[in-house]
Amino acid sequence: MNNIDIGVIVIFTLLVFVCGMSFSKSGKNMKSFFAAGGALPWWMSGLSLFMSFFSAGTFVVWGSIAYSSGWVAVSVQWTMCIAGIIIGFFLAPKWQKTKALTAAEYITDRFGKSTQKTYTYLFLIISLFTTGAFLYPVAKIVEVSTGVPISTSIIILGILILIYTAVGGLWAVIVTDVLQFIVLTAAVLIVLPLSLDKVGGIDNFITNAPEQFFEFTNSEYSGLFLVAFCFYNLFFIAGNWAYVQRYTSVATPKDAKKVGWLFGGLYLISPLIWMLPPMIYRVLNPELAELADEGAYLLMCKEVLPVGMLGLMLGGMIFATSSSVNTTLNISAGVLTNDIYKSLFPKTSNTKLMRVAKIATVVLGILTIIVALLVPYMGGIVEVVLSLGALTGGAMFLPPLWSLFSKHQTGKTILFVTILSLIVNFFFKFFAPEIINVTLSRSMEMAVGMGLPILLMGLIEVILITSKSDTSAYYNYEKLRQLKITNSKEEEVNDDDKDNKRGTKVIGIGVAATGLLILLLSFIAETGVFLVGGMGIAVLLLGAFIIRKSRI
Repeated sequence: MNNIDIGVIVIFTLLVFVCGMSFSKSGKNMKSFFAAGGALPWWMSGLSLFMSFFSAGTFVVWGSIAYSSGWVAVSVQWTMCIAGIIIGFFLAPKWQKTKALTAAEYITDRFGKSTQKTYTYLFLIISLFTTGAFLYPVAKIVEVSTGVPISTSIIILGILILIYTAVGGLWAVIVTDVLQFIVLTAAVLIVLPLSLDKVGGIDNFITNAPEQFFEFTNSEYSGLFLVAFCFYNLFFIAGNWAYVQRYTSVATPKDAKKVGWLFGGLYLISPLIWMLPPMIYRVLNPELAELADEGAYLLMCKEVLPVGMLGLMLGGMIFATSSSVNTTLNISAGVLTNDIYKSLFPKTSNTKLMRVAKIATVVLGILTIIVALLVPYMGGIVEVVLSLGALTGGAMFLPPLWSLFSKHQTGKTILFVTILSLIVNFFFKFFAPEIINVTLSRSMEMAVGMGLPILLMGLIEVILITSKSDTSAYYNYEKLRQLKITNSKEEEVNDDDKDNKRGTKVIGIGVAATGLLILLLSFIAETGVFLVGGMGIAVLLLGAFIIRKSRI
């Protein structure tokens, strides 16, 4: 990597950091800091959801699978499209109607503080491993591209992310996510045609690809795995507390639907664009072994991108992947502040609550850095991400989701399903191989992880309905929800509109600046000059359009 690429990385890093820090005064209260005022434009929330989810190692985890297994990586990611569409129709509007600031607040309203506390402690423990798994791929990308040791990258990037997340809250997360989406989309649209040109065209790529490289499934990622993984994505995207925040932060149920549909639509198209470059690299260099295939996407970028564009691509990847870190940091700090500290000290002033929120973000950020440093000792990022999903996805997120549609579930029933499912999943993962000599395949591990909580919730629902169980707790919750709706209608929305316009303007300025940077890079590019220049003009015009919209 040359000095121009490094300079571009520095410029883009400063741009993202400044955009995030520009919202240092937006976190006036809990609602603005953790829900962006509750009236976030649906397209911003949808793009942020998309960035926060796919950036959980997309270029490292799925790029590794694409390199080693081919089209299977696209098949697996299309399950996320299906999940997003279902969420848009049924689950996102349900969350918006709860009028809760966080998923933990909903659990408190519906089931009481004792149930909420148990879920909160479980979520915080799991979220530390989740954010660590998100931060590791960022550092891996930096290591592959620059040679900077992965431990050094983890520490520096972790500190940078936690600073602007602690200062700007959800607005900082949303604005930087949307900016990263535009930048990264521009970069990957340049990588794909250059990669196809490098391999000699589509026909040459298909002819020289390994046998069965374009099969939709294989022995490790079977049809059973895809079905189970679709359920996992449905539960995870709809129920993960960090993503619930995207549905509750918009103004209406209709807007929440659009958030889910935008996510699903983007996941219909984007896997094709993302996964082809590492698949092409398999044809160019089939010799990557062990964990080296985690860098396949970046190695392809290094082969084809002109000077400067590799730096922009790397910067986009770094901060896109970090979206998952700042999203989870923000909601985890929100849970600690709003659902633990505030319940312990209900008379705490708003100023002190905001101080606690920012301290919580910093502490969680430090713990995230520590976990990320341990990922290589856990079997690599692919093993960590997929195993974490199988072990915790259905158990943690299905029971609260189920309760959105059920009058009969209680705190005891949903906790029973969560805890029993976690115990069974951890038994088969860590103890069954030694005790009963049973080792589940990846497909069976995912199937058990998703199937058991579905079966348990279904059986309990039937028992509760046939026994005509007491539903008074549900109707008490409905009264509280209606009261929240009434109170929210009485709140002033002037500040929300002001923040929305400012957020749109910051995004527009960031996008226009990036477009100008890409255009300037086209003048020194040795290959793909017109492709890079055309993309720079397109991004610059898009930025100008967004700035104009912010003034209306």
